[in-house]
Amino acid sequence: MKYTFLGKDLNVSAVGMGCMGLSHAYGEPLDKEAAIKLIRKAVENGCTFFDTAEIYGTADDPHVNETLVGEALKPYRDKVVIATKFGITFDRSSNQAPLPLIPDSRPEVIRQSVEGSLKRLQTDHIDLYYQHRLDKNVPIEEVAGVMADLIKEGKILHWGLSEATEETIRRADAVCPLTAIQNRYHMMYRDYEKLFLVLKELNIGFVSFSPLANGFLSGKYTADSKFTEKGDYRAVMPQFQPEAYEANRALLQMIGDMAQAKQATPAQISLAWMICRNPAIVPIPGTRKADRLLENLGAADIELTAEEVAKIDKALDEMTISAVYGGTKVVQK
Repeated sequence: MKYTFLGKDLNVSAVGMGCMGLSHAYGEPLDKEAAIKLIRKAVENGCTFFDTAEIYGTADDPHVNETLVGEALKPYRDKVVIATKFGITFDRSSNQAPLPLIPDSRPEVIRQSVEGSLKRLQTDHIDLYYQHRLDKNVPIEEVAGVMADLIKEGKILHWGLSEATEETIRRADAVCPLTAIQNRYHMMYRDYEKLFLVLKELNIGFVSFSPLANGFLSGKYTADSKFTEKGDYRAVMPQFQPEAYEANRALLQMIGDMAQAKQATPAQISLAWMICRNPAIVPIPGTRKADRLLENLGAADIELTAEEVAKIDKALDEMTISAVYGGTKVVQK
């Protein structure tokens, strides 16, 4: 496993593990023991960066993901970096899928959140604490001030923002320096590349969530794939609709061809592309399967030259790519 720095001094594995899917978003939660075993397998194979959030859970246990992560990583606490998030709750009264988000970053709520997360994670500090979404009712400067206080108290070591814009990043960083942002980023959604220059200027890392477009870029699915398990959001994601596979034929073919040439898998090429494209990027793919976990972590060892990365970028700029969950409409080239 290779390692890299987020910000000035947060050393993490080049590929992290997004833990959300173990208990949220893709159907019924994974069995507790199986989830803990999978997280520990990641540690044993060089992964040191684990991502969770206080809202990743179920209706019966809204915070179960942090509890799982805390229990799984307790034996390795001094060897791993734990990231979690505050600032939103789900509108569980809604019948929509996914559930709508309700932002709340009032200082008193943040204080309650950090104490809850510390307890569930079985730790005395959080390595990286993100504001999960911007709260328009609370100035980002006020949130940053609370983060500065928490850092002084030793309850968190670093902080970051998720789904942030340049303006928010600059305002927040001016009050309390940021270590990372966590935004959606993958071959099918590149809007946040416009932030790369400001992140380099301010020495802020980029953590990529959904780096495989919720698994679509793994090449494991076809137009005949069905997501019938209750609560599996992929059933309504645009990239998994039958017509999307035809729209993305060229994209999947390009990734598959390069994977064959590199003796790798499509998922590994998709992850290696962003790692080699920008050394400040750390993807955090999620999975429920041990073989996929090892496949994802193995992407850190795939070397793409600057010319190969540029070739992929050019192809992505010129090809048609379907609509994608959380992203933009169909791009016609």
